[in-house]
Order: sequence, then structure tokens, then C-alpha cells
Amino acid sequence: MTGPVTGIPTIQGSGAASPLVGQGVTVRGVVTADYQTGLGGFYLQDAKGDNDPATSDGLFVFTGSAPQNVAPGDFVQFTGVVREYKASSDKKDDTATQLDTLSDFTKCGGGLALKPVEVKAPFNDLERYEGMLVTFPEKLTVTDNFSFGRYGELGLAAGGRLFTPTNGNVSTTAEQNDARRIILDDASSKQNPATLPYLDTNKTRRTGDSVTGLTGVLRYGNDAFKVEPTVAPTFVNENPRPERPKDVGGTLKVAGANVLNYFVTFGPNDRGANNAYEFGRQKAKVVAALKGLDADIVTLMEVQNNGDTALQDLVGGLNEAYGANTYAAIQTGVIGTDAIKVAMIYKPARVTPVGSPLVDDNADGVYSRPPLAQTFQDKGTGGVLTVVANHLKSKGSCPTSGDVDTGQGCWNQLRVQQAQKLLGFVDRLKTRSGDADVLLMGDFNAYGDEDPIKAIVAGGFVSENKRIPAEDRYSYQFGGLFGYLDHALASTNLDTQVTGITEWHINADEPTLIDYNVEFKNNPNCTSGNPAGSSCTSPDLYQPNAFRASDHDPVLIGLNLTRDEVRPALSVSAGGATSATAGQAYTLGISTNPTPDSLKVNWGDGSAEETLTPTATSATHTFAAAGAYTVTVTATAGTQTVTATLKITVNPVPTGAGKLVVSQVFGGGGNSGSVYKNDFIEVFNAGDAPVNLAGYSVQYASASGSAWQVTPLTDFNLAPGQYYLVQEAAGTGGTAALPTPDAAGTIAMAGAAGQVLLAEGTAAVTSKADANVRDYVAYSGLTSTTSASRANGGCTDTDANTDFAAGAVAPRNSGAALNVCPK
Repeated sequence: MTGPVTGIPTIQGSGAASPLVGQGVTVRGVVTADYQTGLGGFYLQDAKGDNDPATSDGLFVFTGSAPQNVAPGDFVQFTGVVREYKASSDKKDDTATQLDTLSDFTKCGGGLALKPVEVKAPFNDLERYEGMLVTFPEKLTVTDNFSFGRYGELGLAAGGRLFTPTNGNVSTTAEQNDARRIILDDASSKQNPATLPYLDTNKTRRTGDSVTGLTGVLRYGNDAFKVEPTVAPTFVNENPRPERPKDVGGTLKVAGANVLNYFVTFGPNDRGANNAYEFGRQKAKVVAALKGLDADIVTLMEVQNNGDTALQDLVGGLNEAYGANTYAAIQTGVIGTDAIKVAMIYKPARVTPVGSPLVDDNADGVYSRPPLAQTFQDKGTGGVLTVVANHLKSKGSCPTSGDVDTGQGCWNQLRVQQAQKLLGFVDRLKTRSGDADVLLMGDFNAYGDEDPIKAIVAGGFVSENKRIPAEDRYSYQFGGLFGYLDHALASTNLDTQVTGITEWHINADEPTLIDYNVEFKNNPNCTSGNPAGSSCTSPDLYQPNAFRASDHDPVLIGLNLTRDEVRPALSVSAGGATSATAGQAYTLGISTNPTPDSLKVNWGDGSAEETLTPTATSATHTFAAAGAYTVTVTATAGTQTVTATLKITVNPVPTGAGKLVVSQVFGGGGNSGSVYKNDFIEVFNAGDAPVNLAGYSVQYASASGSAWQVTPLTDFNLAPGQYYLVQEAAGTGGTAALPTPDAAGTIAMAGAAGQVLLAEGTAAVTSKADANVRDYVAYSGLTSTTSASRANGGCTDTDANTDFAAGAVAPRNSGAALNVCPK
């Protein structure tokens, strides 16, 4: 070999970039690795080096579409151009030094072997080893497998897995974590590789597993240093799959499980599975996880908020897996406005719900997803506790200002507000149940040493997760860092009844590759790529088991509850007409269960609060002035206090007088030849003041009968000149429905003749001469196409038969045009 040769250390230089960028150089060295198939080049290293620790002795040689016939150990010389390479997707300014545009390539010998350079943590200055053959003598632990399926790479760490600095179980910083990281690559730049290295016999590679003596070439790419192995790594399965949760003891088990957007519909705005095929795979995993937990009470996060449809589907699948109706759902319907909600299921054979479920009020919009609470009694011990399912605001979707990430993820201030509001909810729950045992479960989107958890602990709760050994205290992996977002927080009174807790590591340790999704996987249902299916190359390692059922590990807690006396949840309701008249008596209906110790009503008009007998079912009051008032009924039993309200509009004393009459009667509805399907009675206000119809009724008897059938009218203010349509029974004929009725009954009226009256009261009259009868009409001679109508649209009232005439059927409801009668 002749001619000037530039040493590889000279090309690399001591800085981040080569001082010879763009220049042609002749180099000589030993091939340490041939990655032309996967990376488009090979690595070359100076046989002796320059003994300068600041400069690398190795270099990447890019051959691209003109590969060279080389093998590790070859001694070669050639000319090339120095480049600094940076991919378009890279975010950092750092580049990788390489040679390309090769010429005068000469192979001088072979069979040479270079000794790899030892590299130990901290990995703060790896630039000086770029392109060199290196070895890591210490044990490296898998701490990141998120990109394993997409890029064939694993994140490793010296000194064990990496924890989020705010998790609270180890003292670390972001800088210290970065100094312990290194990436193991698969010597390929292909995405979604068809063959994955590093899998174990279960076709996975869990975080927590380890490799010692990792040897290969150190490459810089995609904003990180990566080891491209020259010797196949030998992994130790230090973190084998836990087939079941660790024993938590106790006689009662409560779990919290994130079910990763369990959606039963697959529209463009739906989350979760993209189609029924993926959903079947998802459901199988979720059911396997919940069955493995086998808890007596389970709080669920990320259930589709479509009433209870998705929840019932999950319960049905779980019971099918058990072969019995083992679980039941706490029915809540839609909760809040988010696409997902929290939910709860339980074993009826083990616990009994006490009272109804309670969702905290979210009128102020503080909650992202309102919490759900349910009190239970253990059928074995008689102990009572209230379980609350929670899902606080996530750390993502960051704002550009305000509640930005200051070290605990975005929206930390909002999560603190949610935690503080939750504590107020807990106080009400304790009062409601009369029991101090409260267990907060769920995804709080806050790590163990972050402000929202500190606020809850300061409010009288104990973090039960801290019973778990520090090295095992995690439920979530993000960016190669571990921590627990999924919590079990017990009130101080309940803490003494806790027997154990575990985080079942079936999800956070597993690569996303094995989940239910088929994107990029070699599966007939995959459509990734353009054209569709062209990127479906990754192996489909899905199995219908519990592993990677979600991205969060479930939490399981054991309890030995002390016996409690169950206090029935107190309830109260208030009802009655929503309008009244000043100066006239108004009656409010009241219902309580069970009978309270005390019962009070505040009429909202400034009058003194009225104390009622605890068994009262009504209260009467006269409002002095017109206005809008909110009536509040308060019931108290022991430490429980509940209220009910009713808004009432009080009208001024009318200057005129209302006058109610029957304005039209039709009994031929549904008869042969009839246009309309139903009979009807029409009421009309012929006076000059409104009349509230609450407490009125229309009644019917046959032409010669004395037995009256009743249809009550509704709480409706009938204005002067306004009609009110009462629909009665339907026949088998007719082609058209009536206009929208204002009230409806089931009286089957005779078509030709009968009796109709309007009464102030809802009890059947004994005679048309009763004092509460306000109008009476006897009709005859009608057909299926005629009705009896009062003259002048209802305004004529001489108490004579001539007030009515048979004519075309023309029903009018309250929406019809007003016909105010002249004075």
C-alpha cells in the first residue's frame, strides 16, 4: 500500500463533528462488523489507535447500493469522502461521522481480531467511542422495550431499571438516568422487522431481564448511541412472567384495572379497537387479566362512556369465562362528558352494595372524568367500606402556557385541584355512609411523590403502594422510565385493616408488540402501509392471555374488615306543581327513606325555615309575593344529611278570572271510516286569566251510565284563549295520529253518544252535579267523521245543548293559535 493515509482518529477528531468534513481521504483499518445488509455499510477501526482517549479509533463506512466484499477481520484500504450524517427525523444537532463515495478499494489481508474497548457507566461521553468495537462488562437491565417491535431495539440501563425521579422509591435525576442508558439495536434500520432478535421462549422480552458482557460496535443514529452486536447477547430472564398476582392476604380483595379504552363500537371517533376482529383479541386479554385478579370488587378505568353498554359487555365476557354469573356491574349510565369513564364491578356472592352509587358533582368542570363511589358490606365479616374509582387528568395534550410541565407532567395544577375536590367528596361519602373506611383506587396520572398524591395523603389517606418494595413499585413504563400512576389510597381508619398489596406486572414490563392491535403485524387483518398491507411485516406474537392487556399494571389490595353496623343511605325527594299563585295555598309533596330524625323545609321566600314531623309527606305554604323561588327540603339521620330542591314560579294574583270549558269531544277515533286513530277531549280557557291544570281531570261515562273514568291533567298553565288536548284510547282503524297531546289517558269512549265532564280534582265524581264539576257535556248523534264542538271556538257557554254542534273533527292542542274570547 502506498500514498498518504489519514488515520481514523484524525478523521474523527476530538469534537462532535469531523474536522475533515467534505474532504477526500485514504484510510486503512480492520473491518469490525459488516452491516451492509441492515445498515448499508460496515465498520472500520484503526488497528493500533492513537492512544488519545478523546478521539475515536472507529468509523462507519457507507456503501449503500455499491456494497463491498468484506468480512470482520479483513484489513482494507480505500479512498472516501468524509461526511456528517443526520436523518431528517432527528431532533438533536448531533451527527454521525462516516465515509462514503468509495474508490481504490483494496483488501490487504484477513483474520485479524481487535480487542473491544471496555465501556462502563456513566455513559456521559460516548462520542469518543463512536464507531469502535466496545464491550460492557457490567450487567445491563432492559428498561425500555416500547420500540422493540417497530425498530428491533431495546433500551438498557446500568444499575437496574430506570425509575421516574418523582416516583419516590429511588433518589435519581433525569441527568443521572440518562447517564445510565444505552440502546441495543438489531444491526438494521428497517422498520417493523419480520424477524425479531432477543425474544425468550415465551416470544417476549420483558423489562427487568438482563445481559452481561454486551459486545458490539457503538453507532450513533436517531439521536442516540446504539450498540450493534458483534456477538449474540445472552439474556438472563431475571423478570419472568408472573402467572398470578402475589398473595395479598385478607378475606376481601379490591382491584384497580385500566382496560385501555374498552370500546364496543368502532366509529372514526371511537378509541380502542379499530374493528370487531381487534376487539375480540382485546376482550380476550382483558377478561384473562380480570379473571386472574379474581378480586371481589374491581374499579375500572377507560371504559367506553356509552351508558352501561360497554361495561355490561365486559361483565358478560367475564362471567362467560367463569362459567357462572360471578360478577355484576354497578349501573351508572353515562358519567360526565368524556369519551371514557370509570366503572365498578363486584361479586354479589361476596359483597352487598349499600345504597346507590354516587358520582361527584362536576358543575365547576374541575374533573376530567368524575369519580364514582359505592359503599359495600362484606358478607363474610360484616365490614363496610366505600370504594371510589378515579381517573385524573393525563399528563399529555399540553397547553402552550399556564399549566405546563414543570417537572411533574402537564396539568399538574389541575390534578391537584381534582385531588382537593376528591377529598371534599370523601367527606360527604363518610357522612352519607356513617363509616370512615374509604379506599381510593384508580389511575391518578401522578407518580408516588408528586403533588396530587401528597395532597391526598395530607388529607388523611395512606399510600398503600408504599408497602411494596421499592424495586417492585411501578405500574407504568414511559420513555424507558418506570413509576406507579395506579394507586390504592386508604383512609387512616382503613389502613389498619389492609393485609397486603401488589402491582401485578403483566403489562408495564411487556413490549407493546404483543398487544391486541394488528397494525404493522403479519396478520391477514392488517392494512398498514400504502398500498394497504405493504407494511404488515412484524411477527404477530399475540396470545389470548393476560399479558399486555393494557399499558397499566393492575393493583390488588387485601383487607380484613372489622364488623360495622350498616346505616341505610338516607334519601329525600320533593315534588309538586312548579307554579303557584301568590296569596293562595301551595302544597309540596315530600318523600323520605328511611324515616329521618328530623325534616325541615325552607320555602326560599325569606320566611322562617319550617320544621316538620319526620314522617311528614307534605307541607303547605302561602307565598306572599310573585317571583321565582327554590324550595329546599332537608332530612337528617345521625351523621347523614341530604337535601332535595324544587323550583317554583309564583304568579301574581290574577286581575281577571280563568274559565275552563270542554270545547270539543270525539269518540270515533279508530272506528271504521275515521281519519284519527284516537278518541280525544279538548279543554279550553274561555276566561281572561291563566289557570294551572295541576289537580284537574277530564272524566267520561256512557250515555246512560254513572260510573266515571278519569284522566288527570298535567301541571300546565293554560293561558286565556289556549286549547289543551287530552288523547284517549285508540281503536283499530284510522290513519292519522292526533296532534301532539298535552295529556293522555286510556278511556275508550263511545263514538255516537256519551257524557264528558271537567272536574277540579282527580277522584271519580259520583254525579255531574258534584260541587267540583266545572263543565259538563252530553253528546249524541256523532259519527266516525264528526265531533261535538263548542260554538265560537269554545267561547259560547250558555249551559244549553245548542252551545255544541256536530261537525268536522279538528283537534287542537296547546300549540294551536290562541282564541281569546271577547269580554
